[in-house]
Amino acid sequence: MNHPSIEPRKYRPYQRRDLDSIEQLAALPADHREAMKAVATVLPFRVNAYVVEDLIDWDRAPEDPMYQLTFPQPGMLEPEDLARMRDLLGRDAPAEEVQTAARGIQAGLNPHPAGQRELNVPTVNGEPLPGVQHKYRETVLFFPGLGQTCHSYCTYCFRWAQFIGDDEMQFASQEAGQLVAYLREHPEVTDVLITGGDPLTMKTRVLRRYLEPLLDPALASVRTIRLGTKSPAYWPYRYVTDKDADDLLQLFEEVRDAGKHLAIMAHYSHPRELSTPVAQLALRRMQAAGATVRCQAPLIRNVNDDGDLWAEMWRTQVNHGAVPYYMFVERDTGPKHYFEVPLARGLRIFQRAVRQVSGLARTVRGPSMSATPGKVCVDGVSEVAGERVFALRFLQGRDPDWVGRPFFARYDERATWLDDLAPAFGRDEFFFEPGLRMITRGGPVDDGDALAEAAS
Repeated sequence: MNHPSIEPRKYRPYQRRDLDSIEQLAALPADHREAMKAVATVLPFRVNAYVVEDLIDWDRAPEDPMYQLTFPQPGMLEPEDLARMRDLLGRDAPAEEVQTAARGIQAGLNPHPAGQRELNVPTVNGEPLPGVQHKYRETVLFFPGLGQTCHSYCTYCFRWAQFIGDDEMQFASQEAGQLVAYLREHPEVTDVLITGGDPLTMKTRVLRRYLEPLLDPALASVRTIRLGTKSPAYWPYRYVTDKDADDLLQLFEEVRDAGKHLAIMAHYSHPRELSTPVAQLALRRMQAAGATVRCQAPLIRNVNDDGDLWAEMWRTQVNHGAVPYYMFVERDTGPKHYFEVPLARGLRIFQRAVRQVSGLARTVRGPSMSATPGKVCVDGVSEVAGERVFALRFLQGRDPDWVGRPFFARYDERATWLDDLAPAFGRDEFFFEPGLRMITRGGPVDDGDALAEAAS
């Protein structure tokens, strides 16, 4: 049923081969457009007409933040890599030669950070479980094979390797049977995060095939179903006027009626994504169907590295009944050199933002790094025993005993990731490193007291 206040819209994507057909790009310098095509041979590009026509301020392009968020930028490749790809395209090199060069560059961009392949994939009878990750005790991630795309691709996306057409790099599962069997054997798992890509690119009848098995009363241990999605920002029509929008909301109601908590993990990177009537209506319809919308995004240079902007975004989310959840640190993958913000500056941005909002928006955590040992939050900068330090804390950990435990790193104005930090007070290593070594070697994880003793 079409919503009377919103005109239905047909989804129209643009990919690399369509760049010349986007009229708004014609106003940009030819050199910029050619460099964009070169970057798009290495990093995935996809945008849709709603983003192009309703979210990007073309009078400000190429500096416009929504343009930076969705269109390839020359600085996203190292100069020598950009020159190589431009040369190949300029001389109309064979497709195989272009792809080989692109694969070589991609391999050097840390496509699966934080031990996703080596440490996160569970096994059943000694065999890896395809399309499943289990990093934290209570939460399992599931990657449905038909949901490994998005309505538009974020240029910073840490899951960019899902979209480049290389099956060897992609996490994906074709059916939910193995997931259900795994969950039955692991009653400690309370949350299933269906992610990608974006599961909300799937038709409702397909999404239903993945969700309905999780509603079985025999899986009472699974209390929360999370859907990781950018669709409320990039294609809110999914919840309003798409042909199966009402069916989708009916499915949400079924999840609620089965006694499960449904959490929409919405990625809003900029306040403009919440500015349109259809985006606001999409939020209301999801909430009316029983979903809680939690909002998260990384801190992205050239897009949202401004405390006042984050404060505006969090206030807007609260005004529309959504919950500010995470400010992430840009992960150490893909074109991170173009988007990363030093931890010290990121903390200042977070603190400037959080000071401006009420307690209802202070549900947000950050700046948080999803690093190999877990989610590490930068709580502040302090001086302890005459040394200037970062105060850090685990929000999630591969070993649950690490969670909530404060620790300290030497202050470093240039550090952008956990691996750049050194322990404070002359320590040789952080408290969690002995336990992390045991985990990476496949050995047992000691309890908290044993780890503390090993680190002392």
